[in-house]
Amino acid sequence: MTKQPSIVVTGTAGFIGSVFVQRMNELGFTHLLLVDDFGVEAKRKNWEGKTFAKIIERQAFLAQLENDELEIDILIHLGARTDTTEFNYAIHEELNVAYSKAIWNYATKKKIPLIYASSAATYGAGENGYEDRHDIVDQLKPLNPYGVSKNEFDKWAIAQTVLGATNCPPVWAGLKFFNVYGPNEGHKARMASVIFHSFHQIKETGLVKLFRSHRPDFKDGEQLRDFIYVKDLVDVIDWMMQQMLSGTWASANNGLYNLGTGKARSFYDLAANTFIAQGLTPNIEFIDMPLDIRDKYQYFTEANMHKLRVAGYEKPFTSLEAGVQDYVSNYLVPGKGY
Repeated sequence: MTKQPSIVVTGTAGFIGSVFVQRMNELGFTHLLLVDDFGVEAKRKNWEGKTFAKIIERQAFLAQLENDELEIDILIHLGARTDTTEFNYAIHEELNVAYSKAIWNYATKKKIPLIYASSAATYGAGENGYEDRHDIVDQLKPLNPYGVSKNEFDKWAIAQTVLGATNCPPVWAGLKFFNVYGPNEGHKARMASVIFHSFHQIKETGLVKLFRSHRPDFKDGEQLRDFIYVKDLVDVIDWMMQQMLSGTWASANNGLYNLGTGKARSFYDLAANTFIAQGLTPNIEFIDMPLDIRDKYQYFTEANMHKLRVAGYEKPFTSLEAGVQDYVSNYLVPGKGY
């Protein structure tokens, strides 16, 4: 029997990390080293039913790397502080920049493939567009400390590539996640997707409240985002991982990649489809956006997906209608995780 690769996945008690681990289990991968803060009770159901070789607390993981205690074939770094309403940059800098640098440096030293999570929050208001080009990262103006921290690490990673191959993992990719929705996000509270909140508002009140537009060029509810179903997102990570482990990922492909669908949709569409998925007529009201996020709010995001397609990824992305239907009917209604 072929020896299974040893796969480290950080952020595995969280949303995307736990879904990725489940997908790995479905594909027969069980030699997984799960890294996160496993003391958060609200996240327990995300990981405790999964099959894995070992769990490692987030801080203990860095110590084990320093002591060369682990055998690792690939690093999938999905762990991060993702709260866009946390304005203490020091928290983001520690978890999203310094921690990521430690992982990058280890992958470089040991010549281990690395896939890490960046974010579309790096694009700010989109004044420089949404192309995953390396020559614009220094010009990007994220709207919140989370986006700043993700862009700072992207900038640092690209700077390492300029210094030469000895400063980089042999193969690597940084994935700029757009608006991800799907099962296992319930613990995210305020930061969970509009679908999650819409479902629970419908259940409690029979209606959904969306933010009113505070810009004259956007109608209420017509703010546009590139919403990607989490199952599509982990498919891309799995594809990249398989390419890297098999040696078919060319070092020329190393770099930053957008990960959205390439098609922006409105928050109204999102909420309306949450009703439709339950056989209900949409009932939507508009409320003022909180002042603490009003001037830091993205009104439009849309991933340019050309680069990923050129790299060889061919699978189509799930439509908003199909993704919402699957999420609502198979997970939210029965109260199940993935």
